[in-house]
Amino acid sequence: MNLQSSIKRWSTGFAALLLALSLAACGNENKEQQSAPQEPAKQEASQQQAQTDSLKTAYPLTLQDATGESFTFNEAPKKIVSVSPAETEALFAIGLGNEIVGVSDYDDYPEDAKSKPKMGGIMKPNEEAIIAAQPDIVFTGISMSEEAVKKLRGLGIKIFKTDPKTVDDVIKNIETYGKITDHQAEAQKVVDRMKEEESKVVEAVKSLADDKKKKVYIEFSPGWTVGKGEFMDELINLAGGVNVAADTQGWNEISEEKIIKDNPDVILYAKSVVDDKTKKGLGDIIKGRSGWDQITAVKNGAVIGLDDNLLSRPGPRVTQGLQEVAKAIYPELFK
Repeated sequence: MNLQSSIKRWSTGFAALLLALSLAACGNENKEQQSAPQEPAKQEASQQQAQTDSLKTAYPLTLQDATGESFTFNEAPKKIVSVSPAETEALFAIGLGNEIVGVSDYDDYPEDAKSKPKMGGIMKPNEEAIIAAQPDIVFTGISMSEEAVKKLRGLGIKIFKTDPKTVDDVIKNIETYGKITDHQAEAQKVVDRMKEEESKVVEAVKSLADDKKKKVYIEFSPGWTVGKGEFMDELINLAGGVNVAADTQGWNEISEEKIIKDNPDVILYAKSVVDDKTKKGLGDIIKGRSGWDQITAVKNGAVIGLDDNLLSRPGPRVTQGLQEVAKAIYPELFK
């Protein structure tokens, strides 16, 4: 009787132990299920932090500009002057509005650039104004000659020059500004947007056969066009067009007879340009030239004015300019 009682008590205790272990196991499983979703979140936060840290500039930083001049930055510049509209747009785009203490007389975008102190022209800036502003760095672009840059450097002005020939060059310049100023994360956002805009255009025209590509003539100033080796030529190519001036190099005066012979399907021009002598707009000048009424673009009404700044400034809006060029050449592909 005592033995049976002992066995019964042992069996009951063992069953209780198994039940407890089972409940504990269930509890642990529930805890693991509850904590599991937190792991990816922690991992993502860690990755984001690592990415942010990788975009911080490590000083001192040494870089070369387009002239081969080396610059060493021991810290992010606190006072910046830009004497190039394209560079001004880029610097504002990556969040440096507070650091900019001067711009060229022609800088009109974004709106905040208009209220900044003026530093003279883009080819011949006001040396006295720049010196008085005491900038840590001066940025300039394609409009300033290397000779002018050397003169300013001789006056003790630290001037960083760019000379972009392609959209990729423009993108790299923006990334460089981000490194110099410790605004790499901001620069990356701008660059990502530009690459997306470019990709959409390239994707839309990639199926065009060579014999279906339209011939394009572009005029940005009365009697002047652009050939190979400049970003405007690349805009036409990326947009699926064929630049009729591609047999020339750089910026050059046109031959009216040659353009008639080339017979472009589309003519693009800077829409706000007005000739100082005749007071005529560039579009009217183009359509009024002798013999140009026989050009396919003129006959078909494909003489299209585009925003000057989008067309001519190698800055953060250059890919928006690319989109406008593509829409003008192939409106059916960009409805």
